Amino acid sequence: MRADSTVQHISNGQLPPELEIQELVNEAYNLYKTDQGGNNASHYPALKRVARDLFGLCVVTVEGKTYSAGDIEHEFTIMSVAKPFTFALVTQELGIAEARAKLGLNATGLPFNSMMGIELQPDRLNNPMVNAGAIAAVSLVPGKTGDEKWQFILDKLSQFAGRNLKLNDEVYASASASNFRNRAIANLMYDNHRLYADPAETVDVYTKQSSVDVKVKDLAIMAATLADGGVNPVTHQQVLDPDSCRFALAVMATAGLYETSGDWLVDIGLPGKSGVGG
Repeated sequence: MRADSTVQHISNGQLPPELEIQELVNEAYNLYKTDQGGNNASHYPALKRVARDLFGLCVVTVEGKTYSAGDIEHEFTIMSVAKPFTFALVTQELGIAEARAKLGLNATGLPFNSMMGIELQPDRLNNPMVNAGAIAAVSLVPGKTGDEKWQFILDKLSQFAGRNLKLNDEVYASASASNFRNRAIANLMYDNHRLYADPAETVDVYTKQSSVDVKVKDLAIMAATLADGGVNPVTHQQVLDPDSCRFALAVMATAGLYETSGDWLVDIGLPGKSGVGG
């Protein structure tokens, strides 16, 4: 596809027939619903308390059709899945050249909350899928105050989802009381001139962004919006310009699963983003 802003960057992949999609969703749900591998996230106490048996799947097409199974009505916090959407919005505001120069794009090969990843890069750039780059992206969100930046993010995430999203006060309070590492990352980035607003204010907005409640269908609609060149397939609203959408998908493909992004891309072959809470 040509690098032409007049081209609509829309997914041209083909899905199976409708009945087969639902059968595949049901099959995947039944295959994995009893899987008890892994552990709840423990970096925020509120996440550690989430029931481990919750599980839901949802697929939304670019035509707005929905296929689902399991606990699709349960709300959970978006956590790191907010990162590509905020990056895309910042890119739309600044342009890819400026966003690239201020945030970086390349995978670090290190964990999502690494501080070493900052120190190892001569220019102190990471990418907007890891915490350092994502916090920097929040600092670039339009708004003169933290409240204005937060309202911008909440309004835009709601447009991606096609409904009014809300802050989970319990998770926000829990995260705010225990996000020492993110505060350290923000201060280190600020000291290296790679954070573009007050560190404490930026971390607060970043924490709120991570504590927005969504449902499985919300995330499916948000993903379909990216797949449809920035058009929400349910509301038909143009939430994001096609070029910014394409850049977000590219960074998700290369860094969305952190240090395992290469394995993900080989095994799955689609852009993805890890990290939601309860």
